[in-house]
Amino acid sequence: MPWAASPIAERHDLRPDALPDEILRSETPVVLRRLVADWPLVRAAREGAQAAADYLTGLARVDAPPVVVTVGPPEIAGRFFYNASLDGFNFRREQVPLPVVLRTLLNYLDDPAPPAIYVASTTIDTWLPGFGGDNAITLGERAPLASIWIGNRTRIAAHQDLPDNLACVAAGRRRVTLFPPDQLANLYVGPLDLTPAGQPISLVDFAAPDLQRFPRFAEAMRHAQVAELAAGDAVLIPSMWWHHMEGLEPFNVLVNYWWRQSPGWMDTPMDALMHALLSVRDLPPAQRAIWREVFAHYVFDPGDATAAHIPDAARGALAPLDAERARRLRARLLQRLNR
Repeated sequence: MPWAASPIAERHDLRPDALPDEILRSETPVVLRRLVADWPLVRAAREGAQAAADYLTGLARVDAPPVVVTVGPPEIAGRFFYNASLDGFNFRREQVPLPVVLRTLLNYLDDPAPPAIYVASTTIDTWLPGFGGDNAITLGERAPLASIWIGNRTRIAAHQDLPDNLACVAAGRRRVTLFPPDQLANLYVGPLDLTPAGQPISLVDFAAPDLQRFPRFAEAMRHAQVAELAAGDAVLIPSMWWHHMEGLEPFNVLVNYWWRQSPGWMDTPMDALMHALLSVRDLPPAQRAIWREVFAHYVFDPGDATAAHIPDAARGALAPLDAERARRLRARLLQRLNR
């Protein structure tokens, strides 16, 4: 890392079966040292990559479909990214049985310039159905999506995720670099509709930032928070915090848990952003200013007076939303979009 970022705040006194709600609802990141140090997978990883791979292979479903593996040539040095013209990528995707991926990573352990190999966001219950029973964590009444990430020395560009994220290092080491959501303008984010893995990413190479091309990144650096995580450590990444993830060993495993602090029937705000690009961004300036006030009134700063003058039964989309009202509103939007 070419700059001195601030350390992420840490806790050293928490257990995976007794995580306080104040941590899980935190609006700032926190490293939880040795949170999952007693997981069987972490104990196996302390013996070495072979033991960790054997443990995962023993849990793998025999009849499971292949996993999706992202593979890049040695010359990308683990940085999964765009091609030079930003109309494609510097990697390919393959479908490979999970045990084969694990064996392949072991074969490259001593290679100084291996291909970049990464199994990203693979649902644990589908491929490793027995994992959660032995490697347990309690997140209260939340029903998180549990995923596993497996690879060698890879670099995942800074991006945001809508859910809150508890990321647990189960093998190897990782460096995580975080930025507050308000650093959007300083991170030089790439295309919204062509992305390496679903989320828009920063175009800055964190290993060698080009401050002539990306001068505002110097300001982002002043807000960066960083931590190096060993096997057994975890980090709580709140919703929409930018995070850059770097695997530091030839064999790395991360297990993460995603959840949203909103009802399941709510759509992603990214849909609203894309629709606003379609319908608001290119209006004349005076009209955009009007719509800024409209959005403030109905969306960002609504109050009791917003709809108090309308009878309850007639408020429609202005009434408090629930699953049924959301379904009707979504159907209306689809009808209008498909005109």
